[in-house]
Amino acid sequence: MEDRSHKVLLALVMLFLFAVIVLQYVCPGTECQLLRLRALSPAAAADPYRAEDETPARFVPRFNFSAEDLLRRVDFNIKGDDLIVFLHIQKTGGTTFGRHLVRNIQLEQPCECRAGQKKCTCHRPGKRETWLFSRFSTGWSCGLHADWTELTNCVPSVVDSKKEVRLRPSR
Repeated sequence: MEDRSHKVLLALVMLFLFAVIVLQYVCPGTECQLLRLRALSPAAAADPYRAEDETPARFVPRFNFSAEDLLRRVDFNIKGDDLIVFLHIQKTGGTTFGRHLVRNIQLEQPCECRAGQKKCTCHRPGKRETWLFSRFSTGWSCGLHADWTELTNCVPSVVDSKKEVRLRPSR
């Protein structure tokens, strides 16, 4: 019986040590964020840019979009001249989002993606022109990580070069 109580005591001590080590990884500072009740208060949740230690925020948002702006509905005419241009910003989940655009969007004619190919074909219904301008549909047409300036110069020239002059939409 004494041997069993020693094993139980040893197991409890080992569990305690394991919990202390895990707590050090989860909460390395002197004040553990998980244990602070003040972080759960409504005042802290009201302003997501407020610093936890009440110091002035280093990040101040420049664009305060309203809920209406963020939830607005955009009509996309796949049969017309509408074009989606995907601007990939590095390290923001853009690769995953770009793959989602070509694989999962429910449209009248979704992109055709073949196994083993990096590019998918995103043509308009009944036409041989693309409705999506991204690395997953047109490749690296404007460079590896084209920024807004490069895209505004590059996209019209790439898209217009593939159309006859009379068929080009006015932009």
